[in-house]
Amino acid sequence: MRSHRTATAALLAATALLAGALSATSAGAAPAPSPAPASFAPQQAAKGFWTAERMRDATPLDLVRATPGALKAPAPGGKETVIGPTAFPQAGGPWTGGGAVVKTSGRVFFTFQGRTASCSGNSVTSQNGSTVVTAGHCVKYQGAWHTNWVFVPAYDNGQAPYGQWSATRTLTTDQWAASEDINYDVGAAVVAPLNGKTLAETVGAQGLSFNGGYNKAMYAFGFPAASPYDGSKLIHCSGNSSKDFLFSKDHSLGCNMTGGSSGGPWFTSFSEATGTGLQASVNSFGYTFLPNRMFGPYFGNEAKAVYDKAQVS
Repeated sequence: MRSHRTATAALLAATALLAGALSATSAGAAPAPSPAPASFAPQQAAKGFWTAERMRDATPLDLVRATPGALKAPAPGGKETVIGPTAFPQAGGPWTGGGAVVKTSGRVFFTFQGRTASCSGNSVTSQNGSTVVTAGHCVKYQGAWHTNWVFVPAYDNGQAPYGQWSATRTLTTDQWAASEDINYDVGAAVVAPLNGKTLAETVGAQGLSFNGGYNKAMYAFGFPAASPYDGSKLIHCSGNSSKDFLFSKDHSLGCNMTGGSSGGPWFTSFSEATGTGLQASVNSFGYTFLPNRMFGPYFGNEAKAVYDKAQVS
């Protein structure tokens, strides 16, 4: 373990990525130049494994805070407050704006330590037309690569309107693969064609932005499944992002999304009219002592290396 971890251990122990209050690792040393991303060919999900019931019951694998009361409580009567997508900034609410993001974003399902689990992901433009970008811990965690990995674009309460896309390969940064360095919590998956078509041909794909700097207007999307959300619908946040001033090099955004949203896309230059933008990060983690704020890794050379390798796999 790195020497600086001791000084911040008490605070970082409260920073949870995974359900069950599993602790996130701290920020790491300076990145190595042009790292070659680690990769693994996962066991493809058996046909019929991900039933509607299994998808609904999958454990949200991220962002659950350790301290009681840190998550936003449901509105009186158990109903969520629905705010239109044109409200900016937006701390968290159902996306009702339509557009491309409804089809390109979706839920990610996999098996982790013998249990079914979920994250979020997004279809991105690529040479192979079959690339999904997500968080690093949504493909590998605690030294093990997830299995039975599928992407369900436009997930709708147990239904897969555009099918279940099984991964043939998952990838992450060297930094995440080696030490789960939170600064590089970026992952990707290459999915097999379905019904003779690629993912991009079926649902479309969003562009990406690398090394674009900080302090941008951002829109974040995901399928949070921990209370007060239930994973049944696409949720979004929006606002002016900033750089984490605490223990990481991540972007920071006011957002109340919960477990299951990890890996969902963050967009710059986002158009509410068309639901399109340039993906510049993913939902990654939150600090226990700083509720209703989301953090996402900076898409630098390390993230680009993962994307470049995935899109030609």
